[in-house]
Amino acid sequence: MSVALPEMFVLGMACLILIIDLFLTDKNRIITYLLAQATLIGAAIASMGYQFGIPEIAFDGNFIRDGMGDTLKVFIYLSVFVVFLYSRSYLQARNLFKGEFYVLGLFGVLGMMVMVSAHSLLTLYLGLELLSLSMYALVAMNRDSSYASEAAMKYFVLGALASGMLLYGMSMLYGVTGSLELAQISAGVTVAGADNMVLVFGLVFTVVGIAFKLGAVPFHMWVPDVYQGSPTAVTVYLGSAPKIAAFAMVMRLLVDGLEGLQEQWQGMLIILVILSLALGNITAIAQTNIKRMLAYSTIAHVGYLLLGVLSGTQSGYASSMFYTIVYALMSLGGFGMIMLLSRTGFEADRIDDFKGLNERSPWFAFMMLILMFSMAGVPVFLGFWAKLSVLSAVVEADMVWLAAVAVIFSIIGAFYYLRIVKLMYFDKPEDTTPIDSEIDVRVMLSANSLAILGLGLFPGALMGLCVNAFPA
Repeated sequence: MSVALPEMFVLGMACLILIIDLFLTDKNRIITYLLAQATLIGAAIASMGYQFGIPEIAFDGNFIRDGMGDTLKVFIYLSVFVVFLYSRSYLQARNLFKGEFYVLGLFGVLGMMVMVSAHSLLTLYLGLELLSLSMYALVAMNRDSSYASEAAMKYFVLGALASGMLLYGMSMLYGVTGSLELAQISAGVTVAGADNMVLVFGLVFTVVGIAFKLGAVPFHMWVPDVYQGSPTAVTVYLGSAPKIAAFAMVMRLLVDGLEGLQEQWQGMLIILVILSLALGNITAIAQTNIKRMLAYSTIAHVGYLLLGVLSGTQSGYASSMFYTIVYALMSLGGFGMIMLLSRTGFEADRIDDFKGLNERSPWFAFMMLILMFSMAGVPVFLGFWAKLSVLSAVVEADMVWLAAVAVIFSIIGAFYYLRIVKLMYFDKPEDTTPIDSEIDVRVMLSANSLAILGLGLFPGALMGLCVNAFPA
């Protein structure tokens, strides 16, 4: 029972906060916010209370606690903690500072935790649906916005379709192997062999479901519209922690459960990677809305993330995990900057809104420069080491041509990141309104960007953490 202590704690606190929030006035809503943050801190302490690296399986093989799960959960808590902190003043300015945001956010965290620790298809699907339902509601939270309603409807319809395909794939895997438990599925796959047609079809549907949740091409249709249509406070949630959970889903399904079909899913992932890198990087160049630009950049980053997984090695999995965590940190900073520049009645979501930022605030222009250089993969910054690690994994797997393709698209992608830097430092500002935000947001945003710079100078600790999550 203690293996699932963090999950039980988050569930209990989310239910408690839901009840407490019913009796709070708008003036006292800060209590909901503080309780939500306390929940994340408590969950982090509970997760770190175990010894990393000794896998424990509980609940009749449905739940696993291991080094990878512990590490990913801690970064999920950290990401959502930062999201809640960035979002408070943004939501207050738009009359959206409601308990639902925090309760749904915590239930989403619970869904991610269950996904990360899933050891059976049933547990994985339950976690995924809990996360998905929370996110559908979050996207539609601003009921006065037609864009948010449209985004939520698209997300819901396409998400339901993808969930159906994933469930169909899982049912085929169960039909062939006779088990829902990932370890037994892995053994069943070895017995059935890669020539089993039902097994291969099950794999195809499973990969389609994974690709949708990650936002990989050609299952990316929802990403730009949902990122642009959602309130920025929701977009920063969507763009950070769920990507960590999606990586865990890839590892649990493809590596833990279907490692015997590696040759088959490796080929599928190569196609997804090339399409994602091409469409994501090239389409982002044409965008005028920065949330939409970052959405297409997310699609490209998913391509890099999958590079490490398809290498099929322990070092490749570690590099992919490293990339996922780095991307979540960069995404938090990027969307945090958009919220920093926003104010009541004004969303700083156009690329032109960043013009002349250096004249308005040299410090935050420098913070944005760090984030953009890191996303572009400029050496010294953290994003460079993330890209280098996944490219190294692919080269070690004798796929030098794929690494070359990734490098070419990385160079293309650098254009739209560096364009933001050019606008901030070399163009005149269109808006000279002073940047007005809470001190905690300024401090956290500065810490976020400086952490990317600092970890870029000393990447060994974070990389070591990821390597230790996959003992040889």
